[in-house]
Amino acid sequence: DFLRYGALAACGAASGLRSAQGVPLSNAYFGLHPLIEQNPKAVFIRRTNVANKMDGPAKLREGLNLSRQIFVPMDHPGIPLTHRIVLKPNATGVYDRKRAAEDNWGVGTDPQFYEGMVTGLQELGLKRFHFVESTGYDTWEIRGFNEINTRLGVDIGEPLRRPKHLRDGYGVNWAKVPDGVVFKRIPHYAPVGEPDTWILDIAKWKAHAMCLTQSVKNMQGLVVHPFTQFCGGWRSIQTDPVVTADVNPRVQPLMNDFFDRHVKANFTRYDTTDASHNGRMLSPIDQEIWAHKTCDNLSTVWPGLAMIEAIFGRDGDGFNIGEDHMANLVMFSKHPFLLDVVGLYLGGHEPGNVHLYRIAKERGLTTTFNPWEIEIFEWTDQGPVARKLSDFPRTALKTIYLPRKGESALHLVNERFDYDKHKV
Repeated sequence: DFLRYGALAACGAASGLRSAQGVPLSNAYFGLHPLIEQNPKAVFIRRTNVANKMDGPAKLREGLNLSRQIFVPMDHPGIPLTHRIVLKPNATGVYDRKRAAEDNWGVGTDPQFYEGMVTGLQELGLKRFHFVESTGYDTWEIRGFNEINTRLGVDIGEPLRRPKHLRDGYGVNWAKVPDGVVFKRIPHYAPVGEPDTWILDIAKWKAHAMCLTQSVKNMQGLVVHPFTQFCGGWRSIQTDPVVTADVNPRVQPLMNDFFDRHVKANFTRYDTTDASHNGRMLSPIDQEIWAHKTCDNLSTVWPGLAMIEAIFGRDGDGFNIGEDHMANLVMFSKHPFLLDVVGLYLGGHEPGNVHLYRIAKERGLTTTFNPWEIEIFEWTDQGPVARKLSDFPRTALKTIYLPRKGESALHLVNERFDYDKHKV
């Protein structure tokens, strides 16, 4: 009660209130609900009420209601309404003649939930929205993102860039990577990286070759082709001259040092040898390279709010195989790595077994990869309420991530991990 009513009181004192229709009173700024701002390392979980994954009005309602609650108008300096809002859903779609489009609906962020979130932001008076996504324009069409963006007046970027565009900086902003392992510089689609921008990262809760693809991996889609190919292993950084010019010249000894230390620490799944399943299964060294590319990227760009849409989750390999499972959750945080750790656990996995989050801790990008060390709040209509992680149901999202000998292609990465022993 103290947390709930205190937060609501703070919200009323610090910011303008919205009307019953969600329309704010006069304001020049917006921000996140005060309790989110005051707890930047907490993860917030919202229970949704959607009976069927194709119930568009219900999903739009959930997105709009949540947007109205977590984004608040402010009458003192926050984020100016003149800022450009970069929208980063997982907007991919899959063409599959053997399955109806709705059977592959879970390959990316739900479009109706996305529409609700954007509509709530527009009610605050924001007008400059940019959709940024490195997947192809044609795949955005499959689940309706193009129609939604056109109707809402969202600027749709162009994902294809020529080498000349990268050299000239046409529609591209280069970011220098501090203490980069793989990259010296990373190119992002404009306006990412420009001063008057704010990023909303709305990922999908789904299985992938990297275990689960969530908010941190979703930020990969801000990176310009061909640099956005994080999963290509050594080949992706040694064979394309457009990329190799901006690769750290010490990448090989650095990567080998990290990898050898992790093998000696007896972390699980470093003995996986079968790296072939529909061309998407990655070997342990591929996972290490992908993780370091991801850490390089997140050291140059950070979302204003990271979110995982888990109204329904998806198992499988992310694209070719997989089924959707109703979970009726939405998770969000100012800290994408901590958010993903909670998402991994609720997806049936043990986060310590996944390379990325241990490596992020080693590189100083996160404070923990232990889900039980993360503060959890349930986001209710009456306000945020402190909870335990065990208060929420787990949904088994089986993945193709580094299968062990004798393990089925789709499996959970749920072997026990000793967090006390491995503090990294």
